[in-house]
Amino acid sequence: MNIGCDGSVLISSTQKHLAERDAADNKNLAADAFDTVNKAKAAVEAKCPGIVSCADILAIAARDFVALAGGPNYPVKKGRKDGKLSAASRVTGNLPQANYTVDQLLNLFASKGLNRSDLVALSGAHSIGFSHCDGFLDRLYNYHKTNKPDPSMDPKLLKALRMSCPPMGGNTDILSPFDVNTPFKFDSMYYNNLQLNLGLLGTDQALMGDPRTKTLVQFYDKYGNNFFQDFSSAMDKMGSIAVKTGNQGEIRKDCTRFNA
Repeated sequence: MNIGCDGSVLISSTQKHLAERDAADNKNLAADAFDTVNKAKAAVEAKCPGIVSCADILAIAARDFVALAGGPNYPVKKGRKDGKLSAASRVTGNLPQANYTVDQLLNLFASKGLNRSDLVALSGAHSIGFSHCDGFLDRLYNYHKTNKPDPSMDPKLLKALRMSCPPMGGNTDILSPFDVNTPFKFDSMYYNNLQLNLGLLGTDQALMGDPRTKTLVQFYDKYGNNFFQDFSSAMDKMGSIAVKTGNQGEIRKDCTRFNA
């Protein structure tokens, strides 16, 4: 999860080097999101050249998106430098997979200095956004290699998702919302959905099936303000992972390539 916090995910690949943004785990990142950051960087450079890093712009843009969608307007620490390395090979093992168990999630988060409440609160980012079919296809047809669907999935949701996502040869552009009830609003509905077996990814629904995380799911559903507070705190912690300062990084003129 420190992958990208130094702006490395913004670097474009070259013929000789595959950058982080083109790793398999990042293949579904929206192109217009990159364009938005690049436009913001260009506007900032026009007024204050060489002052604000792409990493800071990315962190601020994430906060503003959450706030505009109805979520918390949390403070963002500034002063990060942009990293000098972006390699697709560094992504694997640093991002959670859609079929991770709670044990795997907790271990990954702990390796980054994040705890159990950080995991559940940050998972609440799935209050907004969408996933391609390949993120949850195994839950629909071959859960844990049983050739059967995930028994924890709500039958109506299963039927609807199967209509959009056939087992093979489906439209790769099809998107399904993480939150079927309020997909464009950042709120605590995500946690209510999990209690109704309406989680989209295996990692989502797993939070409700493990006693270590279930109580937090129920708590954030009941107390949305606490979810906002803990989400803000977790974002601050995540935004402080492996921050580059001084000679460790640079302030890029163009977010898509390293300075010459």
